[in-house]
Amino acid sequence: MLVSGAQGAEGPAEEATPAPPTGTHWVGTWTAMPQLTEPGNMPPAPFIQDGTVLADSTLRQTVHVTVGGGHLRLRFSNAFGGAPLPITGVFVATPLDGRAGVSAIRPGTSRPVTFHGRAGATVPTGAQVVSDPLDFHVPAGSNLTVTTYLATGQRSTAITSHPGSRTTSYLLRGNHLGATDLAGATPVDHWYFLSGVEVWSPARTRATAVLGDSLTDGRGSTTNHNDRWTDRLATRLRADRRTADTAVLNQAAGGNRLLNDGLGPSGLSRVDRDVLAQPGVSSLIVFEGVNDIGTAPATPESQQEVAERVIAAYDQIIMRAHAQGIRVYGATLTPFGGNRDYDDPAGHREAARQRVNDWIRTSGRFDAVVDLDRAARDPDRPGRLRPDLDVGDHLHFNPEGYRVLADAFPLPLFLDRPLPPGFGYT
Repeated sequence: MLVSGAQGAEGPAEEATPAPPTGTHWVGTWTAMPQLTEPGNMPPAPFIQDGTVLADSTLRQTVHVTVGGGHLRLRFSNAFGGAPLPITGVFVATPLDGRAGVSAIRPGTSRPVTFHGRAGATVPTGAQVVSDPLDFHVPAGSNLTVTTYLATGQRSTAITSHPGSRTTSYLLRGNHLGATDLAGATPVDHWYFLSGVEVWSPARTRATAVLGDSLTDGRGSTTNHNDRWTDRLATRLRADRRTADTAVLNQAAGGNRLLNDGLGPSGLSRVDRDVLAQPGVSSLIVFEGVNDIGTAPATPESQQEVAERVIAAYDQIIMRAHAQGIRVYGATLTPFGGNRDYDDPAGHREAARQRVNDWIRTSGRFDAVVDLDRAARDPDRPGRLRPDLDVGDHLHFNPEGYRVLADAFPLPLFLDRPLPPGFGYT
């Protein structure tokens, strides 16, 4: 006998779930790539004691959303935790003066978040948890404060975080979920546990995810100013009514590689979690591979092999994204000439970069190509970055460099267009 989910034989039906607010689907508006926290990026003392992290501690973090909405929900990750993650309570609020990286919130804006109707949740090892929908208006391009309290802490020194936040978070002993300010809190420039914010959005709202490394994570950008190239691209998209409903999901981490784990799992191994499983994604930007080239031995044989493997990785990512109806845009790898670690006198790594870029430009496999190499290279020395864009290490960009990268993306790539017939076959 078939019995409906709400009608049991032993009693009355449960209270009906309220109708969802006006809208069509959930779309990610902010993400941070989860990774295992290195020792140097762990919470400082006294927030680690006897193998337990953040016991009886409040964690206040701000994040920068790209598209807005009147209803939101949060994602917390325990992907790399060595024990279950017991979250006692979570509140969201508007930060004081709307700023990123502040410990104070605007009075009267704090609201509790629930999980299956409860104040907290325990995230199993290796899993994530998504909160209940919350009626809370968050404007596009604004900052959101998320305050979390852990009564017992996580009983492991293996925890999940995003070290390269470029945004200041705050730690304070005790339960201060509803506090207007966290006086005396310890500042840390990392995000812990929080991995995503979603908003309930009309059908036209969509997201573009970015698979990348430190050049996308924003090394060289300004702490608490949200001036990574992905932030600047999101600002450009909001300014045009045709693309204003496009979110940008930064799924990058410093040191990340396509082929091998290191600082975070490899791009190939995380594309399902960080792109395909994200709600509302309609396009993917791939700007990754320079760390694969830069960490491979500077010999002709090794560089030929790594170039071939990076190209094969691109092809795999394209096929997997196409199967989910996601367009894939390839970004050429930017120069590293003069960098102490990656440049080699014989130019073997530069030859590999050129080979990879030639494939990106000419293979026809990507749905579009954005030539970041051409936008950022020194016209007089094309193997190097333009000096005015270089943060100083000849690999990473300063804020002006990140603006130039963002400006290289044609906005029509992000228009809401139907997929062509046969899309996804390869």
